[in-house]
Amino acid sequence: MIARWFRLAAVAVASLALLARPAAAQQILRDAETEAFMADMSGPLVQAAGMEPRNVQVLVINDPDINAFVAGGQYVWVHSGLIAAADNMNQVQGVVAHELGHIEGGHVIRYGEGMKEATGITLLSLVLGAAAIAAGGAEAGMGILGMGQQAAMGKFLAFSRAQESSADLAGARYLSKAGVSGKGSLEFFKKLQNQEYRLAIPQDNSYGRTHPLSGERIQVLREVYTVDPAWDKPVDPKLEARFERIKAKLVGFVSEPTQTLQKYPESDQSIPAHYARAYAWHKSAYPDKALAEVDALLSAAPHDPYFLELKGQVLLESGKPADAIPPLREAVQLTNQPLIATLLGHALIATENDANFAEAEKVLRNAIARDRENPFAWYQLGVVYEHRGDIPRAALATAERYSMMGQDQMALRSADAAMQGLKPGTVDYLRAQDIAMVSRAAVEQKRKKK
Repeated sequence: MIARWFRLAAVAVASLALLARPAAAQQILRDAETEAFMADMSGPLVQAAGMEPRNVQVLVINDPDINAFVAGGQYVWVHSGLIAAADNMNQVQGVVAHELGHIEGGHVIRYGEGMKEATGITLLSLVLGAAAIAAGGAEAGMGILGMGQQAAMGKFLAFSRAQESSADLAGARYLSKAGVSGKGSLEFFKKLQNQEYRLAIPQDNSYGRTHPLSGERIQVLREVYTVDPAWDKPVDPKLEARFERIKAKLVGFVSEPTQTLQKYPESDQSIPAHYARAYAWHKSAYPDKALAEVDALLSAAPHDPYFLELKGQVLLESGKPADAIPPLREAVQLTNQPLIATLLGHALIATENDANFAEAEKVLRNAIARDRENPFAWYQLGVVYEHRGDIPRAALATAERYSMMGQDQMALRSADAAMQGLKPGTVDYLRAQDIAMVSRAAVEQKRKKK
């Protein structure tokens, strides 16, 4: 991992948007175009690591730090700050390859091994220190305790550094097997080294750190990368162009509009610049300026599904849901992306036209069938069920949403309400029963802890 390991994560909503569980430290940024790009960019690396691409996801979280991590399962979490800081796609590939090394090495699972060894040293020092104190050697006892804690920390840090070095070499192996240059990996470690210089971190010894110093990593990896056949292999220009797009829209979405407009001034008429400014103007509540930027994008590529999605989003969130439906429909037809489909369902419901609710239900059910981990889609489907008077299924949709958000008490209440009106033994009843069982257990566990 680039810096820190374990973070709580959450699922999110349609289009480029945020959602986090209340206890989560970060928010996931869900975006159809970004997720499609990440899958295509990382696919060869995932295969090189011996994993199935469809089972591994690279997701972006809203955090300005230059960082990435894994935290269990086959997920790589990349900070928005890392993408914004990356000069090219190859640098991001180097980071992802490193994180895949942690997954393949089972480092999250083995984290407990390092903790167990360190804890054992700590406990032993406590016993010996207590014995020395009991024998009248208070000063000696305290010394033993202090040395024990220091030894335990040193043991754990050495374990952590070993895992990082292992992931570095594994990532280099995946890049080589996938035919991807390691130049980006070295360039990114150089960025981290420059940060270390700015923070005045001593460069002579990595003892006392969870990670080897970037200079040490560069020295080792340079010898591996420069002799690799893929060293001088250029990046795919189409993928690089897609990276510039998602980087620009991400900057436009997470940055202050004034910062975005400084980075992408009006004089810049490139596709990424139009993308970034569209989000900046939309965030600033200037829908006409945002739509002008989107229209500039569509004049260059009239049937680009992600430009159509953005137009639909701006129109919908500017209070024009009926106008948002045609571009969103076309975007769904072109991509079949569940996140965009959820946005279309939202637009159909927002018209408050009874004639649109049947289509909204169909669109949302199809979206959930392909991506169940979307609480906003469940919320919108619940609205549809409530509109037609199907209160039990509205309650079930609400239970699904609360369950994903970690609100166990609300999930339990909604699941119980759903079971009151659903026919026992049906698929929906059994699903409500499952949610109730899991949520009740979670609620009881929280009570015991209190």
